[in-house]
Amino acid sequence: MKSRLILYVLGFSSAVVSLAQNLYVPLLPQLQQDLHTSMYLVNLSVSFFTIALAVMQVVFGPVIDAKGRRAVLLPGMALYALASLGCSLSGSISMLLLCRVLQGIGAATVPLVAATMIGDLFQDKERARSMATYQMILGLAPAVGPLIGGVIGSTAGYAGAFGFLTVMAALMLAAALVILPETKPAQDGGGTRFRPRSLLRIFRSRTGGAVLLLGFILYYMFYCFIVFLPDLLTHRYVLDAKQIGSVFLMLMTFSFIGSKISGGIQARLGSVKSILVTFSLALLSLLLFMLAAEYSLLGLLVSLAVVGFTAGLTMSVPPTLLAGEFVQERATAIGVYNFVRYLGMAAAPMVGSLLYPWGGSLLLFGAAALMMGLGILYAKLQLYAPVAGNPAAVSERS
Repeated sequence: MKSRLILYVLGFSSAVVSLAQNLYVPLLPQLQQDLHTSMYLVNLSVSFFTIALAVMQVVFGPVIDAKGRRAVLLPGMALYALASLGCSLSGSISMLLLCRVLQGIGAATVPLVAATMIGDLFQDKERARSMATYQMILGLAPAVGPLIGGVIGSTAGYAGAFGFLTVMAALMLAAALVILPETKPAQDGGGTRFRPRSLLRIFRSRTGGAVLLLGFILYYMFYCFIVFLPDLLTHRYVLDAKQIGSVFLMLMTFSFIGSKISGGIQARLGSVKSILVTFSLALLSLLLFMLAAEYSLLGLLVSLAVVGFTAGLTMSVPPTLLAGEFVQERATAIGVYNFVRYLGMAAAPMVGSLLYPWGGSLLLFGAAALMMGLGILYAKLQLYAPVAGNPAAVSERS
């Protein structure tokens, strides 16, 4: 019971900090007007948070392994709460940008520590199920964030939206102080010291290399949908903003369902088989979308629901596999994974902006399908490679 309570505190804490990515997106035009600034600088407030969030994954991972989980998490949550208050009180764009960077730094500790603590507390099948539950709770943030921000912002403006984040962060910090234990495993030899080659070892290992590549491709693919689907729905099927919002709600709902089921799949198949099976299903769903989306709205909606479901199946598998593989460097490995998947999110609009105008959705998603197919093949070769000194054995892990 205590472990389940810890899991829920970790999940909702991560969801709260994830809200900072999209809660105030509906309020960006109002924010520009209130702060008397340009849309470019307002958009930078989104980018600065994401950049800080991504970069600090690599910085905090080794610190968490060396110093402990609570020692990093609690100051990080406190910084996030204070920075959220600073955003709420900001009267200029420069102050807002500074607070957004600090907010991103504080936020970076939470999902990283959460996934690491789940790896510490749970073993084998329970770890897979718990990671899936965590991913399901985390998936609430992108689904409800813009809706909550719009409702609060309509009456209290951007200050109210950030004030809401401040209150929620303070509540989760209080819960963490009371409920979350220190779960850092005992170290052999007096503790973990960070060296740059620790990061390289994760990239170079068979498991790490395969998981990092697939994670990058997965989030690249998913964010291609998030960025370019509105254009397809607007220009091909003439949907309005409210209808497009409903389509995205459907996508996130099916992703939520897939995340819930993912734990059972991993418990039955093991993480290695699960990563190959779920990513293969994601590839098939992407191919289905390419075939159906151009011909009818019904085909687009059905295939998009399948895409969301299979994406949900995949998202908890990579961190589960890393948590089991890198026990003494668990936070470092998950931090590197988070950094790489954020790169995938960032690459989607940049690369997609070149492909989509040239070849439309077929070229955009066809390139993603090709990447994923090659990634699955590479992962299979790596994860089932013969063990050195014993050609009859393979390096498969449960």
